[in-house]
Amino acid sequence: MMNEQQPIIEVKNLRKLFPVKKTTLWDRMELFVHAVDDVSFVLHPGEVLALVGESGCGKSTLALTLMNLESPTEGQIFFEGKDVTHLSGKALQAMRRHIQMVFQDPYESLNPTMTIGDIVAEPLVVHRLAPNKQAREARVVRALEDAGLKPASSFMRRYPHELSGGQRQRVVIAGALVLEPKVLLADEPVSMLDVSIRAEILNLLASLRETRGISVLFITHDLGTVAYFADRIAVMYLGRIVEQGETLAVLERPLHPYTKALLSVMPVPNPRLRRERIILQGETPNPINLPSGCRFHPRCPIAQPHCQEADPEWREIEPRHFAACHEVGQ
Repeated sequence: MMNEQQPIIEVKNLRKLFPVKKTTLWDRMELFVHAVDDVSFVLHPGEVLALVGESGCGKSTLALTLMNLESPTEGQIFFEGKDVTHLSGKALQAMRRHIQMVFQDPYESLNPTMTIGDIVAEPLVVHRLAPNKQAREARVVRALEDAGLKPASSFMRRYPHELSGGQRQRVVIAGALVLEPKVLLADEPVSMLDVSIRAEILNLLASLRETRGISVLFITHDLGTVAYFADRIAVMYLGRIVEQGETLAVLERPLHPYTKALLSVMPVPNPRLRRERIILQGETPNPINLPSGCRFHPRCPIAQPHCQEADPEWREIEPRHFAACHEVGQ
């Protein structure tokens, strides 16, 4: 989906480094984990952008930084054209009303001592919205039913342990929807669920985009789930985005060797359409001691000597299809 509107979120050269605790008093060198390292992207109104990569590549840290649950080391974050990188206090609280997060494990996200109705109503209390009980209950009912828990009255007085995994995830989504946000950051929202219910949650997120116009940053390690409803895909490796483009372009014509490797191991129903499997050699490099040059070169099947020396430039290889690789588009 091509969108010419002002981005609802724009990220410029974002970095998040975590200092490594020194093991002795005599250690003088400061070491850092490069969790997010020079990341830039935009998210448009009503768009679904899928952020894909292996575990540990920095996807969740990026989402936490967008929410200001982690303070960025460098770079800028813009929301509706306004710089929100270093907000605090009431300004930060106001911004968070419009950007809500759905975490990976629904059971860990819910207070087991609270009823479903109270859990979903809590954001309204925190943000001082709908001050009277009737108004709060009306918004809770709408959020629960928009999240697929119908009728809401049969869930309001129940507790998290009385629900299935899919129902608990719907409660988490309802807790985000009750504030009527403009952006959802969905961090692996289906990875803890049975395969049979994953499609239901994906359908729900797709319908929310249509009915409420919500933008979604969908974080996952599974390229198979994003083909279903993402407009664009950004592939992340070791703290950086290495490829980005419209979904069909990335899935049908992957440019970066890392993206090709991820796609090659995706299950495909038709054996004739299966790609030759690309098994990457070795382990992901240590995010503290990054390789010189292209950080993917130690595992890259097409790496050349110069890949060890210079960082690849971010280039538009095809219209609206970008990659950072020395060997692509030459």
